[in-house]
Amino acid sequence: MDDMRLGLLLNAISPAIGGVLVRGEKGTAKTTTVRGLTALLPRVETVTGCRFSCDPASPDPACPDGPHEEAPGEARPARMVELPVGASEDRLVGALDIERALGEGVKAFEPGLLAAAHRGVLYVDEVNLLGDHLVDSLLDAAATGSSSVEREGVSVRHASRFLLVGTMNPEEGELRPQLLDRFGLTVEVAASRETEERVEVVRRRLAYDEDPAAFAAKWAAEEDVLRERIAAARALLPSVRLGDGALRRIAAVCAGFEVDGMRADIVTARAATALAAWAGRTDVTTADVRQAALLSLPHRRRRAPFDAPGLDEDKLDEILRQFEDDEPEPDPGPEGPDDGGPEGDGGPDGGGGEPPHDPELPPQREESAPSPRQDSQQGSQESSREPAGETSAESAPEAAPGGAAPEAPAVAAADPFRTRKFDVPGLGEGADGRRSRALTAHGRTTGARRPRGALSKLHLAATVQAAAPHQRARGRSGPGLVVRRDDLREAVREGREGNLVLFVVDASGSMAARKRMSAVKGAVLSLLLDAYQRRDKIGMITFRGGGAEVALPPTSSVDAGAARLEKLPTGGRTPLAAGLLRAHEMLRVERLRDPSRRPLVVVVTDGRATGGLEPLARAARAARLLAGEGTASVVVDCEQGPVRLGLAAELGRELRGPVVTLDELRADSISALVHTVRTTHTRRAA
Repeated sequence: MDDMRLGLLLNAISPAIGGVLVRGEKGTAKTTTVRGLTALLPRVETVTGCRFSCDPASPDPACPDGPHEEAPGEARPARMVELPVGASEDRLVGALDIERALGEGVKAFEPGLLAAAHRGVLYVDEVNLLGDHLVDSLLDAAATGSSSVEREGVSVRHASRFLLVGTMNPEEGELRPQLLDRFGLTVEVAASRETEERVEVVRRRLAYDEDPAAFAAKWAAEEDVLRERIAAARALLPSVRLGDGALRRIAAVCAGFEVDGMRADIVTARAATALAAWAGRTDVTTADVRQAALLSLPHRRRRAPFDAPGLDEDKLDEILRQFEDDEPEPDPGPEGPDDGGPEGDGGPDGGGGEPPHDPELPPQREESAPSPRQDSQQGSQESSREPAGETSAESAPEAAPGGAAPEAPAVAAADPFRTRKFDVPGLGEGADGRRSRALTAHGRTTGARRPRGALSKLHLAATVQAAAPHQRARGRSGPGLVVRRDDLREAVREGREGNLVLFVVDASGSMAARKRMSAVKGAVLSLLLDAYQRRDKIGMITFRGGGAEVALPPTSSVDAGAARLEKLPTGGRTPLAAGLLRAHEMLRVERLRDPSRRPLVVVVTDGRATGGLEPLARAARAARLLAGEGTASVVVDCEQGPVRLGLAAELGRELRGPVVTLDELRADSISALVHTVRTTHTRRAA
């Protein structure tokens, strides 16, 4: 957890760094650590009664509660405001005070969470699950230091500078690359694998549960020392010199890793300066630049789809070695707090912020465990080097007795490409996304209606229009509008939703030829990338040998789907009916869990079916079962060669969905046919 603590402390020293994104597996105390930071922050001086936490020494001239001329101040603890995943946009940025507008006839602004978090901490747990509209507003405010609201006749701008902290579990989905770039630093956390450390974690947790007050009192003295060190680093920060040599190192590192834009350079410079202040120095050293780069660049290095963030430390050291002769003598700086920090706090030491090590032990670099993505890449690379011969449809081995199927080694996927867009017909009401048309909480307003249950999005004009004819009969005498519940209207808005894209992939012997399976995996990988960009949930079912299995339950983590795809073995019979029936069962369960999320089934096969009596007839019946429930489907025809049976086209007719070949799947293919799921369903209905 050293990197996580260091990232939080650096942002506490210099909020201009831009916050920190904490990525890690579940159960690693991400939330607990973030909440513990608030108690270490200095108290905040605010103008008495100001809802926007203006500083009495330099109040915001544009504050909606201003002007504050020689206003008295009061000290309060720094706030940590939590943004829940299900929050509305009005709750985040603020909105028109409807009660005062309708009751008193005045326009008044009701502040949101961005105003409450000013000069404090804004914490977003599971930031990757927030809607795009919330994340965009949140990160824009974090980048500009202010929030502007232009809606429902309200035009307000107020200061909103805060320490932004987001936590996420990558297994539940990723943030878009451009949003990742808006976080200043990112850190990876994982539970310790050391027995003694795990024992100590459990011991402290049990002690806290038994007596929280006594536990807090035990660590109060060390917290005071750490709080004073943060305050001293803040005071020293303006005196830290970022010389031309340090700037050249930063520029060389960012250019060497080919990061996009200039934000990486700026964030790395600010982080290196904060590291020097934390160590009590007034000069930025190469060690500061190295540590800052390890925190600010990994999430900006994502070049290929589904590549995990990371930084090659050997390459980083090689770049920095070019400037060894330019290293200045470090300035010890003014006399300040003990560089070692409080005993047992586990914090970074004075030398560039890196965690301390036992002086009795020789220094060594910790090797991080390879991620599942790296494991799968290594496995696919090793398997691709095996001299196994290719397996054709005719020579594919049959399943062994008992349903076991001999496996061909997994092959690497071909390079992904941009695919054509497929969507679900009709108008849904699912979660916000970018695939199919839907009635959503955000989007363009298409009309108004009476509220269904609790009023969520008021359509002000329609409400006033409904109430206006009855004002005389209701005895209106003042400026306020007399509104009854029957007058209320909610806005009807149309946007895009994310769907459940379920891949049903044929992994049988008829698909096992190396070149062919590589192309198939490349096509599925491309569709996975499309699902990631359109904010879909995805699932994967594979069928081969004696039946079908769920390779990936429905999830928002498209990276997990890519990893499973790379390790997918092939060989054996082709139980097409079993794959379709398993898809039907999975969709039945998912409709109970999330009835508003509509599915799109993508069947990747050559249409062949073997095993048992009348395998093609059973596959057709299973396809009709899916089509009968209105499930939108697409068939990706993987059949190749001069002789084609056209079985995939027959399957598409039974599923009532379009059939596209691997070539036609490309968005830029000259031979691409101009049809989608919607047009096919329309044709069938006609």
